[in-house]
Amino acid sequence: MVYYFTSSREDTDRPVLLYMGKHKEENEDLIKYGHDTDVWFHVDNLSSAHVYVRLEPGETWDTLPAGLLEDCAQLTKANSIEGNKRDNITVIYTPWSNLRKTNGMAVGQVGFKKDKMVRKVHVQTRVNAIVNRLNKTKVEKFPDLQSEKMEYEKTRMRSQRAMDVARNKRDQALADANRKAAWEQEHAYDDIFSEENLAKSSNQNRGADWEDDFM
Repeated sequence: MVYYFTSSREDTDRPVLLYMGKHKEENEDLIKYGHDTDVWFHVDNLSSAHVYVRLEPGETWDTLPAGLLEDCAQLTKANSIEGNKRDNITVIYTPWSNLRKTNGMAVGQVGFKKDKMVRKVHVQTRVNAIVNRLNKTKVEKFPDLQSEKMEYEKTRMRSQRAMDVARNKRDQALADANRKAAWEQEHAYDDIFSEENLAKSSNQNRGADWEDDFM
């Protein structure tokens, strides 16, 4: 079972999906089948739920709006047995793609590929208004995470191919324009130095009194 929440804040231009597993066994599937647009949250040095926020393509994990970040941190704190009781805790977060799972780790345990990509947010105390607002949006589902991941990857690859085609067309159009401009610059004086124009400007075919034109 996976719990889904919706964060709607004034500093975000759309409702944002938050989700977490019911227990550590489900966390294993969330770790395995996350999307590269997901950001993972956990209470630092304490047991807690693995909370994820799903961003849209183009949005970045290190520029999360302050309100959305607070929602994620509050939901993470509220779903930590020990962390929910304490004030002044730290919640850590990092992109899903930075999570590292090895064979020797316990169920639900996870490490990081790059520690420098882990950020911290201080949570002074539980804000019931935030937690209650998020809990009102809570939905329980039994998703096929593997199928969802496969469909996401297919969609992402189609989108990437479309962007590659569009970029190649732009590059080709720019290259054609540059070649045309270079040719035009190289041949800009071709008409001036044509045999016909050179003959017209030659003194050989002028009459003997041509200098009188300048007198």
